[in-house]
Amino acid sequence: MTAEPGATERPDREPEDDDPERDGAGTGFHPVDQVPAPGRLLAGGFQHVAASYAGVVAPPLVLGAALGLPPKEVTFLVGAALFTAGIATLLQTIGFWKVGARMPFVNGVSFAGVAPMLAIADARAGHRDALPVIHGAVIVAGVLGFVLAPSFCRLVRFFPPVVSGTVITLIGITLLPVSFGWIQGGRPDRPASLTNLALAGATLVTVLVLRRLLSGFLRQIAILLGIVAGTLIAVPTGVVDTTATRHAALVGFPTPFHFGHPVFEVPAIVSMCVVMLVCMTESTADMLALGEIVGRRADEKVIASGLRADTLGSAVSPFFNGFANSAFAQNIGLVAITRVRSRYTVAACGLFFVLLGLSPAFASLIALVPQPVLGGAGIVLFGTVAASGIDVLRTAGLDQGDNLLIAAASLGMGLIPVVSRAFYDNTAIPETLKIILNSGVSAGCLTAVLLNLAFNHVGRGRRAP
Repeated sequence: MTAEPGATERPDREPEDDDPERDGAGTGFHPVDQVPAPGRLLAGGFQHVAASYAGVVAPPLVLGAALGLPPKEVTFLVGAALFTAGIATLLQTIGFWKVGARMPFVNGVSFAGVAPMLAIADARAGHRDALPVIHGAVIVAGVLGFVLAPSFCRLVRFFPPVVSGTVITLIGITLLPVSFGWIQGGRPDRPASLTNLALAGATLVTVLVLRRLLSGFLRQIAILLGIVAGTLIAVPTGVVDTTATRHAALVGFPTPFHFGHPVFEVPAIVSMCVVMLVCMTESTADMLALGEIVGRRADEKVIASGLRADTLGSAVSPFFNGFANSAFAQNIGLVAITRVRSRYTVAACGLFFVLLGLSPAFASLIALVPQPVLGGAGIVLFGTVAASGIDVLRTAGLDQGDNLLIAAASLGMGLIPVVSRAFYDNTAIPETLKIILNSGVSAGCLTAVLLNLAFNHVGRGRRAP
């Protein structure tokens, strides 16, 4: 990608005694392509599992409950989501041919598709009958996205630092309420209990103390150690729920088309195609953010390959009862904190997901981590992403031209759905438009791109942005 004015390369960090990638020093490989030692590889992969597990299982849990599925079927949906997230993550990190960004990206079920899928279900008399319709729509949307990936990636030229920095900041800011919701026990409409606040605070303090005192490998996995410590602290409080563990089977394969063969209906397909475009927009922003953090800029070729992995993973997921997949922004913060940039660490996470999907009993062990504990760790993870975006904005030349105005308006548009989820609940607004507006990252990203075009490109070809 051609560097935009002001888009100076970020200086590499100075070497430290506890550099997590020192084992690959002198190999000639970029840190992204280095393979950590087995112990570090597995521990780092499991840390990514802990950071993203809640995000992967939340959509099938919400959808399963809304469809009125019995607990056994909901558990099946969760296993399918884990299994397909693992496949999508392996496609993204290892890849083949022109598929996969080959960057440390975790892919999982996109929450952007939950509302449209619920709308598809509400339009049918039998909610369970909606799953084949949903799966058919996701297959078509995934195939369409795969075809569009080479063209869609060209949008990267419209992402100078003022745009990419704004979007990266929004990614972190829009994720922070997720961690707050976890601290509130999954009930954002209710205040957090003192127990939940204490658990979140203990986890946060533990992570910060470990990052300050530890060195080397233990410092890398401070987030994981903090989550384990928070879970152990939570045991005496009775917050740790072992129900899922007691009823989970040891082995269970996500039988293809368990809920019926896919059904293709035009309204559902149109709705999921819009969702796919939103997912592709967010994934593009995520790849740009991760490229800044790992020191390998995401150019058009990388983004096209990454989008192919997203969309191919989405097209394949319904065969195993999964849903649309996209890049998980929460793991970007983990990469930034640990500085473990190896894509093979995240590939190990993908392998763990596949194994968890094949063993509900082991998957349920991850579910033992209470939400407030995840919330405490999430404050660090998601806050780091926002801080990385601010760092990019620092190089964007906000004192030049109208860049400050572009960043300000875009941040404002992106924050609307974060501050008020009901802001666009007007029946006059088309549902397809609501999908975009209710995603802070998509709304802010589109605003930033359009304003950058208006102020720095259209009719101002000779003016530097």
